[in-house]
Amino acid sequence: MAAQDTGVRPMRRDAARNHQLVVEAARAVLAEFGTDASMELIASRAGVGVGTVYRRFPNKEALVDEIAGQMLRQLVDEARRALTLADGTGLEVFLRVIGRSLSDHRGYAEKLVGHTKAACVEQLRDLMTELLVQAQEAGRIAPGIELGDIMTLAWGLRGIVETSGAVVPDAWQRHLDIHLAGLRAEAPPSRRAAVTRQELTSITGAGGRADGEKS
Repeated sequence: MAAQDTGVRPMRRDAARNHQLVVEAARAVLAEFGTDASMELIASRAGVGVGTVYRRFPNKEALVDEIAGQMLRQLVDEARRALTLADGTGLEVFLRVIGRSLSDHRGYAEKLVGHTKAACVEQLRDLMTELLVQAQEAGRIAPGIELGDIMTLAWGLRGIVETSGAVVPDAWQRHLDIHLAGLRAEAPPSRRAAVTRQELTSITGAGGRADGEKS
């Protein structure tokens, strides 16, 4: 029996190579110049003609969408991998993965957050919730900590990366160390309510963009 035709042709080897060259060049250029960088500069850095870039990505928004998708898929894979750590350290490991990813995408991380799809964001939050429960069951995170606390910590990491990354690229590491120490404290973390999951969705919007951020 012939294989079922899915209607989607795989890219030729040279097309796939150019696709990855453009994405890698775009990540480097956007990190250096921000989202105002031109498609011509990205093409030059990739070593391809600008027409090649536009054949794969009709505009910069489509290119940013591709990078955002890759980043999110990598984070999902890393979260699943962290869940396999039986000692309850998965959440701590994954938070460092988030910090490193934000650092790698410094200069345009906020744009990527705005391009992530709501369903994908919810999938990642589900995994982070599992990591949190696992860490609490192992006694590594205090019982009163909630998902909203972890998400606001991640937002804080993004702010530090964007503020100090050009001068002190790893400043977020110490910030995370201090907060992890606080998350392990036996005393109740705060009498104030944590940010709820519904509030997280309201803050970031349907596509993951925080209120007030430009698209």
